[in-house]
Amino acid sequence: AAGTGPVAVDAERASGYRYGQRAYLVQLRRDGAGSALIDPVGCPDLTGLSTALAGSEWILHAATQDLPCLRDIGMAPTSLFDTELAGRLAGFPRVGLGAMVENVLGYALEKGHSAVDWSTRPLPEPWLRYAALDVELLIDLRDALEDELERQGKLEWAREEFDAIASAPPAPPRKDPWRRTSGMHKVRRRRQMAVVRELWNARDQVAQRRDVSPGKVLGDAAIVEAALALPANVAALTALPGFGHRMGRRQLEQWQAAVERAKALPESELPQPGQQPAGPPPPRSWADKDPAAAARLSAARTAVSELAERLHMPQENLITPDTVRRVCWEPPKVVTPSAVEDTLAGYGARHWQIEQVGPLLVRALAATA
Repeated sequence: AAGTGPVAVDAERASGYRYGQRAYLVQLRRDGAGSALIDPVGCPDLTGLSTALAGSEWILHAATQDLPCLRDIGMAPTSLFDTELAGRLAGFPRVGLGAMVENVLGYALEKGHSAVDWSTRPLPEPWLRYAALDVELLIDLRDALEDELERQGKLEWAREEFDAIASAPPAPPRKDPWRRTSGMHKVRRRRQMAVVRELWNARDQVAQRRDVSPGKVLGDAAIVEAALALPANVAALTALPGFGHRMGRRQLEQWQAAVERAKALPESELPQPGQQPAGPPPPRSWADKDPAAAARLSAARTAVSELAERLHMPQENLITPDTVRRVCWEPPKVVTPSAVEDTLAGYGARHWQIEQVGPLLVRALAATA
């Protein structure tokens, strides 16, 4: 908490190595205090540090990636500046930290340790130097981007975005996460879907117990192969891609038991096909289901695309595609500027987005009415 001004913050996870997305290293830097590296394995509760930093602006790069694991150890900002999002709003074509530092500040960051296992203990000295560099220039990058956003007239827009990130509640747990198994589109029958579910849950329990990435326990491709084949016994399972004698008899029996549980389920307990998410149907079907809505969407997309190009920012940062689809599928009964603004606000659009996009949508909706 020593020093003055904003605090550069970063966290390293062990994605692909460990179960979950916990932080295994936290890096901080502040003018007047220098840099600090904290081991959250040895210091798992950093609430006191977060309290000491209360009221200070935190600088993060791609904040939404790090905030969940920081919250898990008691760290949460009251205000922040996201250099990755700032780069998007300012129109930079490449917004990775290395590219931003090089393009904006003229420095080349060291590469080579971004995908290492940060749960390793002790952490090698070169890894620690690499981690420290991630916050070394964040303050300078933040200041340069603030100047650029001010020059473009977008600084207040960025502040609205940063405030929305800082105040957003944690994301709720995914419903039926097994449905996101890679290759799930090949699985059509409900019995096969039950096999995916049982194997996914069994794998997750093993991964959590062993604290390893689920993919290291059993690959998604193997789960799908077993679901499609519905093997009758361990020998049949062993013959499938992704399984094999190297797994060991005990492991193979564990996976076959999951398959058998799915095969034994009564029809009433089999999973239903994936439910259509709430909201409008896929746009490709609009022309048949509602030609007027398809015309509204086409006009709105064109207008939003042209505005995003003029503002030099990605369309999805100007307004989310889902919001545009929802407004076009079910527009206000009476299309007026205030009605469209209220609808956009109801979908979570920020004030600056409503100000920029609202008039375009009013024209698109009115022209195709």
